[in-house]
Amino acid sequence: MILYEYPFNERIRTYLRLEHLFRRLAVLVPREHPIDHHFALTTLFEIMDVAARADLKSDAMKDLEKQKSVLAGYRGNPAIAEGVLDQIIGQLDGCFEALNKQPGKAGQSLTDNEWLMSIRSRIGIPGGTCEFDLPGYYAWQQLEPGQRQADLARWSSVLGPLAESLHVLLRLLRDSGVPQKVMASNGQLQQTLPQGRTFQLLRLRIDPELHLVPEISGNRLMVSVRLMKHEPAERLHPSTESVPFELTLCA
Repeated sequence: MILYEYPFNERIRTYLRLEHLFRRLAVLVPREHPIDHHFALTTLFEIMDVAARADLKSDAMKDLEKQKSVLAGYRGNPAIAEGVLDQIIGQLDGCFEALNKQPGKAGQSLTDNEWLMSIRSRIGIPGGTCEFDLPGYYAWQQLEPGQRQADLARWSSVLGPLAESLHVLLRLLRDSGVPQKVMASNGQLQQTLPQGRTFQLLRLRIDPELHLVPEISGNRLMVSVRLMKHEPAERLHPSTESVPFELTLCA
């Protein structure tokens, strides 16, 4: 099954973008080729750009505190395993403290590294990191893979508290939803959202054998899914098939 996710607000949209970038970074750093490490640095700079949003760190800390408060309300519930509950609350506390210890915005200390910033200033220019433009960067690319991996790990560790916080918050958000089987009639589904709950994330799983791509839109009142199909001209066109898929709303 292919999983698609749709955020209902800008905060969750930012969290998902950062999660996507952190996952890419985790794949690239263990590799050994200089090209992989070039794109690892590119990804690191992308994370810094997204994390530079002024309220990101405070939003994450508020969400950690909110989740802790919600989970603390389950204490004494016989249906809840106290040991697991304590473990999750401990993770939330650890993430909050790690973020709180970091001065300024997430990753701000990396901006003090003049060598990194010289690369960042040219990495968005097509061909701007050639050896004649950045000989120091070219020399770094010739180092042993282990040395480059160690450098990347050290720079990435500055963003570790943010990565771990988002991992915990998104895991708890995804776990809050209950999957349901739905049917798209003639390639479309419109569903009114239950009142009294503020949903933050929609998750959709669909069989890849159907060769359909969902176009999702939604707000606090309604969600709409339109299934699209690839045509020979490589363009997407609305499908008229009635097919099942799995829908999960996470609050």
